[in-house]
Amino acid sequence: MVGTRSAVTTDFATIPLPRRPLDPSDQVRRWYENELGWPVVPATPGIPLSLRVGLRFDVLDVPAEAGRAALRHLTPHSPVAVRGERMRLLMSAGSAEEVPGVLDWLEWGTLPLDLTTLGEGDLMEAPLPPEQGPVMTVRPLDTRFDTRSKQAVRRPCVPEPGAVRPLPLSRSDAVQGAAVWLRPPEPGGEVEASLPTLSAMGGGGGAPDLVRLLNTVATQCHRLRLRRGCAQSSACP
Repeated sequence: MVGTRSAVTTDFATIPLPRRPLDPSDQVRRWYENELGWPVVPATPGIPLSLRVGLRFDVLDVPAEAGRAALRHLTPHSPVAVRGERMRLLMSAGSAEEVPGVLDWLEWGTLPLDLTTLGEGDLMEAPLPPEQGPVMTVRPLDTRFDTRSKQAVRRPCVPEPGAVRPLPLSRSDAVQGAAVWLRPPEPGGEVEASLPTLSAMGGGGGAPDLVRLLNTVATQCHRLRLRRGCAQSSACP
């Protein structure tokens, strides 16, 4: 008896192709769009993923030391990002247009201050989500006056109880040169309610006061400028 072989045919068109791993930039984009509802600009070769500013928030870009001194004027849920020696404090949408007028009202408008704003039409580099990048947690600067030396003394930052051990601000670019969250936004929460706004001045509610924030930041920026000027003068022959 001669056995028969059954022909096995394979239709390669019906075999699904293996899935390509999800691009890391796509994961970041989906986190911002799906979890936070923030509009983004997709990454392109040589250009990182960016967040569109002016729709959900504006940005106050200041030296990291000045920003740290102003953290006490923010709620714990107010997002703050760090990149290198710069800190980016998120403000309510539309605040960027108010900043020059507020600085003039506070009598800071005539002095050169190392701060900039991002508003409608601007872009901010998207920091890595907390699960993909380090989250730094530091307390505001504790500056006290030493009666003996007649100088201001800054105590080292101490991590909040149960917080991630802080990285030095000068090393915040350690992750592929990307910005990182100092205080990340919370998915599912209304971020706008925690952002500094001009309407909070003199009123109640939980929104931080933009005027107090700007006054503190401007004061610190001015002190940094004076300190650098003194250091340069002492270095000169």
